[in-house]
Order: sequence, then structure tokens, then C-alpha cells
Amino acid sequence: MSAKKEDYYELLGVAKGANEEELKKAYRKKAVQYHPDKNPGNKEAEEMFKKVSEAYEVLKDPEKRAAYDRYGHAAFQQAGGGPRGPGGFGGGGGGFHDPFDIFREVFGQQGGGGGGGIFDEFFGGGGNGGGAGRGSDLRYDIEISLEEAAHGVEKEISFRRLGECKHCSGSGAEPGSKRTTCPTCRGAGQVTTSRGFFHVRQVCPSCHGSGSRFEKVCAKCSGEGRVQETTKINVRIPPGVDTGSKLRSSGNGEAGVMGGEAGDLYIVVHVKEHEVFERQGDDLFTEIPIKFTLATLGGTIQVPTLQGKATLKIPAGTQSGTTFRLKGRGMPHLRGGSHGDQLIRVHVEVPTALSTEQRKKLEDFAQACGDADEPVSKSFFEKAKKFF
Repeated sequence: MSAKKEDYYELLGVAKGANEEELKKAYRKKAVQYHPDKNPGNKEAEEMFKKVSEAYEVLKDPEKRAAYDRYGHAAFQQAGGGPRGPGGFGGGGGGFHDPFDIFREVFGQQGGGGGGGIFDEFFGGGGNGGGAGRGSDLRYDIEISLEEAAHGVEKEISFRRLGECKHCSGSGAEPGSKRTTCPTCRGAGQVTTSRGFFHVRQVCPSCHGSGSRFEKVCAKCSGEGRVQETTKINVRIPPGVDTGSKLRSSGNGEAGVMGGEAGDLYIVVHVKEHEVFERQGDDLFTEIPIKFTLATLGGTIQVPTLQGKATLKIPAGTQSGTTFRLKGRGMPHLRGGSHGDQLIRVHVEVPTALSTEQRKKLEDFAQACGDADEPVSKSFFEKAKKFF
């Protein structure tokens, strides 16, 4: 007794009311998952590939699907009781013999066998299958200021691309023109050429694999369905972006061939260097000079931040090179919810021009501190002894 066959709908993972597009999408996913090229030597995966191909072959055909919905797998039994797959899957009949044929039909692949090129084509490296093809993705580099990166900004950008032909609405046909069977491939979408002992199948050069042609191609785009154009779009750049951040604008790449899906536009951000702040991740660094007297006596100063001025307390006796931290005054995190810090390094300015009175007072100060006798700290000499 033969094993019970799985339900075709369950094999593809779709509901019984699934439409043609849902069936095709489900089959694409399953076929890629179980294709022998992705599972070399895996007999179970190979068997599943055949099963999902068989299920799709039945359910995509309205007549076969109606028979299956009514009688189940019994609809494809031979009169003598022996099993026969739909259209020849089980070894009987003269229709569908090779599951790779249905795979190539769905994925637009030419050529025989299960070569690795099928995956190149499915993921964007191959031809356009049935005539229509996805448009190319585009890249646009944009430069913004650090302030714009911190607060977010909306920019209007202008660029050249292949856009949808308005004359034919992207179809590639002159308005009113009807489709006819391609005379080159007679509707097959493929042509076979002989090269010595070999026969090679390839996409029909006349209809690009669709199997049909328009009586009259569009005069504006020569049948491609797209033309060169300059377009403008508004791009919202979120707070927290950094140099190298990429933003995707869906559908704003090049238009698809003959009504195919449009590509995407990728905006690559470049943040200009700032004259005051240096960015490191979400933190900002800046160096500020302070007076000798302020470093000695202590006090407060106003410092710049990207959010405006802030007050910074300088303790008495602050040394040159001391770094202070302003919590939360750095860049916002790209995914929101937090900010980096602002780190401020102070440098004590030494007076270079003194009046006679100022010099006299500093000399008196040095004398009072004992600096006139020992201008270098004792601690330094203690550390330096080992070098002498």
C-alpha cells in the first residue's frame, strides 16, 4: 500500500482560497528552500522540492485545481488504479516530467538542469523572465551639517533616473496596441539553437521571454517602458545619523522594464566636520581655553553645546588638560531614547604680554609661593631621580 500523499495546499502553506499570486509567492519560497543547489546531497530536500513543484503544477491550473478540490488525489489516478501524477508526475502521462521546468517557469530561468545560475537570476543577477523586470537600485550621497544630524532635517534632492514612460504608462506598447503571439518563439518565450551536438535554450530575443509582443511598441520609449528623467523627492533624515548611515526610499530607484517593479533609492549620509565639536559615536568632544586666574581661583563659564549654551563649573586649582562631562548633551541615539555626552577639555592660557604692574604682582605671587627658588615641582624631581 502506498503512503498517503500530502495535501497540496498544506505543502505550499496556503489557504484553499489562495489566489494565483499567493500560490506563486508561496511556491517561490518553498522552491528556494528545498532546491537541490541549496541542499547538495540531501535526498529529503530533493523529494520535498519535487512535491512542492507537483503541488504548484496542479493548483496553478484552474482545471486541475477544480478536479483536485472535488476529488482530491483520486482525480489523478489512472483507470486501472495505479497512481499517476498530474500531467505525468508519477511516471504516467506525457505532460510534466521534470520539476525543474516548473521552477524555471516561475523564476524565469533558461537552460537545463539545476545549475547555480537560477539563484543568481532570482536574486537580481539574471534576466527579466517574462518580459517585465525590476528596476535597478540607485545611490545618492548627501552631505549635512552636524547640527542637522543632531536635530534631523528634511532635504529635497534632485537626481537623474530611468522613470516610467508616461506615454505608455510603463507597458512599452503604443496606446491601443494589442498583444500578439511572438513569431520568433511562437509563444514559448524561449528559443533553441544548435551548436554542433548541443542544443541550447535561451530567452527569446524578440519578446524577452514573455511569449508575446505588442503590435506596435511605444514611440517614446521604444518598448522599454521607461525614459530618462530628472526627479525631485523630499527625504527625511532622522536625528542621530552619522557618516555612512544609509536610508532607503522604497520605489524611488529606476522604473522597472515593461511595467516591472521599480527599484529603491539608497541615500548615503555624510556629516561635515564641525569647527567646534568632534564626534565620537554619540559623544561630542570640544576643547576650551580658560584664563590662568579662573583655573587658579575657580568659577563658572558658559560653554557651547548643540542645544545652546550651558554653564560649566571650574573648581579652584583646575589643571590644564582636565576633562569635564556634560551628561546628555551629546548626539541623540539613532534609534531614539537616549543621548551621548559632551566632553570638554580645558586648556589654561598663559599670559604672553604683561604690563609692568601685572609682572610685579606675579613676581610677588611667585615669591610668596616659593616658585622663585624652586620653579619645578618637587614631585617631578622625585620621579626623575631614577634616570640620573
